[in-house]
Amino acid sequence: MKSVFLISDNVITSLGFNTGENAAKMRERCSGVLLSEDHFISPTPFYASLVKTPILEESFGRLNSKEGYTRLEKMIITSISDALNKTKIDPASNDTLFIISTAKGNIDLLENKYKERVPKERLKLAVMARVISSFFKNPNQPLVISNACISGSVAILLGKRILNEGKYRNVIVAGGDVISEFTVSGFQSFKAIGSGPCKPYDEGRDGISLGEGAGTVILSVEPENNTSIAVIGGAITNDANHISGPSRTGEGLFLAIDGALKDASICAEEIDYISGHGTATNYNDEMESKAIHSAKLELVPMNSLKGYIGHTLGAAGIAESVMAAYSMKNNILFATAGFSKMGVTQPVNVLSDCIEKKVNRVLKTAAGFGGCNAALIFEKQ
Repeated sequence: MKSVFLISDNVITSLGFNTGENAAKMRERCSGVLLSEDHFISPTPFYASLVKTPILEESFGRLNSKEGYTRLEKMIITSISDALNKTKIDPASNDTLFIISTAKGNIDLLENKYKERVPKERLKLAVMARVISSFFKNPNQPLVISNACISGSVAILLGKRILNEGKYRNVIVAGGDVISEFTVSGFQSFKAIGSGPCKPYDEGRDGISLGEGAGTVILSVEPENNTSIAVIGGAITNDANHISGPSRTGEGLFLAIDGALKDASICAEEIDYISGHGTATNYNDEMESKAIHSAKLELVPMNSLKGYIGHTLGAAGIAESVMAAYSMKNNILFATAGFSKMGVTQPVNVLSDCIEKKVNRVLKTAAGFGGCNAALIFEKQ
């Protein structure tokens, strides 16, 4: 089986428009989750992590595009462009495939924001993906992964498997979602949005903070530098428990973690750090703690980044994997913003402060509506 390397990346969130900017803010424990009073999105104020529109327009404008694109398309294209600028990859090559991950895609087209400038056909995820890949003149049909909040993690694992088959040399995995009236009202109907910035794993947690953004990882069979991060394992499961709630036992996520360890041919003792899902809802964090305990990983340092950037839905698995790779390269683990007192029944080693630690192997967990679960393992080589 060929090694698959993460050779370039980008993250766009409320904290910044590249990986370094996001990391610098996380080191300083700056949160981008703020009170929003945008009445076009919600009649009542809510906490969320929103990308700064003027900076997005300026960044996208530098790409010299004159066609009409949606907010999400601009985010994803800008993210991919930044990641590509750090490589020698030709995105127009037959050897390069695009995989796009998203939970809702151009859902804000339902709100008539774009009127006649953007056709409603772009609500179709396949059409949106083709618009993005066509920007880079890629000749291949892009793939779309839309599997709730594990979409980004699944897209990375799919990219690895495709490269292992040998049909392509590079896979550009990019994902994103925007905050819209549709998205916010949906989570409000579940009473799942927190009363303030989210507090993953904390005793006082009361719900998620939504976030918008985009993330990109470029996977290749050829490493481009001395410090290479490889995707060495992954697994996907579904606990078939409930349309929105996870299994209370955490068994589905445990099976994903166990499957990823077996796929990577390593044991739990070899994991140095866990990049957790940590949505700050009562059920998710409790379930995740049980899964990690069942996998005998309860002593491994772990965090959730959602207190900094919110839950970015289809971008979450990618953005959080990028920041995990940053941690591996720089031997630093970020604190969990919002966490102060353990609030799950199976104690796990949640980081309340930034620490320096040599990190060679990382487990990334993810869970989503419909009982879907995913786990990825990265290794520094």
